[in-house]
Formats: sequence, structure tokens, C-alpha cells
Amino acid sequence: MSAPGRTLAIETSPHLASGASVDTIMRNVVYALLPVTCWAVYLFGLSALLVLVTAVLSCVLTEHLLCRAAGRPTSVRDWSVVITGLLYGLTLPPALPLWMVATGGVIGVALGKSLFGGLGYNAFNPALVGRVFLQAAFPTAMTTWYPAQLSGRFTELPAAVLTFPFAKPDFDGVTAATPLAQMKFDQVATPAGELLLGTTAGSTGETGALLILAGGAWLVARNMMNWRIPAAIFATVAACSALLHWAYPAQYPGPVFMLFSGGLMLGAVFMATDMVASPITRRGVVLYGVLIGALVVVIRLWGGMPEGVMYAILLGNAASPHIDNLVRPRVFGTSRGRAQ
Repeated sequence: MSAPGRTLAIETSPHLASGASVDTIMRNVVYALLPVTCWAVYLFGLSALLVLVTAVLSCVLTEHLLCRAAGRPTSVRDWSVVITGLLYGLTLPPALPLWMVATGGVIGVALGKSLFGGLGYNAFNPALVGRVFLQAAFPTAMTTWYPAQLSGRFTELPAAVLTFPFAKPDFDGVTAATPLAQMKFDQVATPAGELLLGTTAGSTGETGALLILAGGAWLVARNMMNWRIPAAIFATVAACSALLHWAYPAQYPGPVFMLFSGGLMLGAVFMATDMVASPITRRGVVLYGVLIGALVVVIRLWGGMPEGVMYAILLGNAASPHIDNLVRPRVFGTSRGRAQ
């Protein structure tokens, strides 16, 4: 019986809160992405800056307008759509036509997030939904790459960037192959130092594995990321590639190349760890990471495309709820499927 003048409040769990709200967590993810974003702009110049700004603005504006159309308060203040825009922009070629960037941003937020009910309900990573749409709709533009550290990158723009909507982009002759394409089609390996710093042709976010890992470590230290997911992905990719390289050294690259090339670092640290689209059980996140890592190796080595991170994560997102159902703890006094 409560003392006179006092009220006994009975509430459902959770009874203890960490103090980290959604906007606080999302804002910290943005902070963790800033170093690699700035490094991308340094390597690729004005074109990368315009691609990233367009990606963020298209995502933010789409979410705001959809909230207004649905009669809901705008949700852009929780920072989640800013993360979507940044990650989406970091997966794109640094000289992609801006109208294509904006189109993918609209698709990613509208179909990959709002259609499922908004934050907390999306089945797939919205940034990757936008990118996979562009990959299917504009394959040539999405596989045309520019080398890093061009001399005029801060004073000149590639002709394709400002292409009029629905016009054919004019890709100039200053293009290059990515390390993954060179390895897959020409059996040419890129030095590990260039892979670590990201000074190679590729997406804007394939820029500096060390900066990506530092951002991930920041979030892990603040308990805002499940470290088991990237750890499981890295361990699987390393183990599979090491075994294949040991058996066929002339045909398959070693684990260092597989880990630090392409979009694996960015995808494993910042995309596969999406709190909504990944499992919640401890064993589940490990299986989820192993699945993604195995798919990355299979697609890269035996698929038609040199990169497979995007498809591996989306397939992992699709399997996520089934993984949780498979490994969920059994309630005491019950058996799997029915109560005792």
C-alpha cells in the first residue's frame, strides 16, 4: 500500500533507459560518417561533393513531403534520413549525373522506408534500395568510374555530372577500372596501401578503410552498434578467401584484398548493422554476418559482377526475421512450436 500522498505507477518494460534517444544515436552515426565523407570529397573533388549533397537533400526532402502528405509531423529531425542520404551518396560513383542521384534518393526513401511505415519498420536498408534501383535502371552510368586525386578535381566537373534529365550522359575519357574489376577480369592486384587509403577508382565511400573502421569503433565504444555483425562478416570473408587463395593462389585473391577492396568495409560497418533490418538475437546476428560474408565471396568470385556487397546485404535483410525465428531462445516450460 502506497504512503499517503504518493502514487504507485505500474508500467510495462523497459524500466531502465540508457538515455540514448533515437535522434542521439542517429546523430552519432552521422558524426562517425563525417571523416570518410570529407575524405571522399578530398579524393574526388567537386563532383563527389555535389553527389553527396544531392543524395542527402533528395532523401530529406522526400521524407518531409511524404510525412506532410500523410498528415504526420515531419520526421526529418530524428536524423535517420540524413544517414540514409549520406550512405546512399557514399555508394555512388563520384561523377554520377545529379538527376540520377536525386531519382535514386526518392526511390530509396519512398519505397525502401516510407512504404513500410517509416523508421523502425523498413525491411531493407533504404540507401541500398535506392542504389539497387539505379544499378538496374542505369547500369552504364553506375559502372563508370573516375580515378581519385585528379589534378583539376576542385576546379572542374566531369561532363556527365550536370547531364540534363533523361539525356545520355557524356562520359569523358578520364575513367578507370576499380580494383575489383581489375582483379576479376585482368588478374591485376591493387597494392594494400592504396586499398587502405581508398586512393583508387570506385564509389565515393570506397575511400579509406581505416576511417570507416575508426567510425565504427566510435559507435561500438558508445554502445550504438552491434560489433558482432561486421566481425562475423569480416571473419567469413577472410576465412573463405584465405582457403580459396591457399588452394588456388593464381586464381583467387587473398583475404587482405577481399577485405579492403570495394564497398565491404562501408557495407559491413554502416549498412549491415541497420538496427531495423538486422536480427536482434546474439546467435542471429552472427549467422546473419556469416550469410552476408559468404554471399559477398560467392558473388565477387563467381558472379557476373565484380562487387557483391549490396546484393549480399539486401539478401541478408530479407533473411533477418527468419534467422531470428530460427535461433530465438525457447521459453522455459515450452518446446519449439507449442507450449507444454
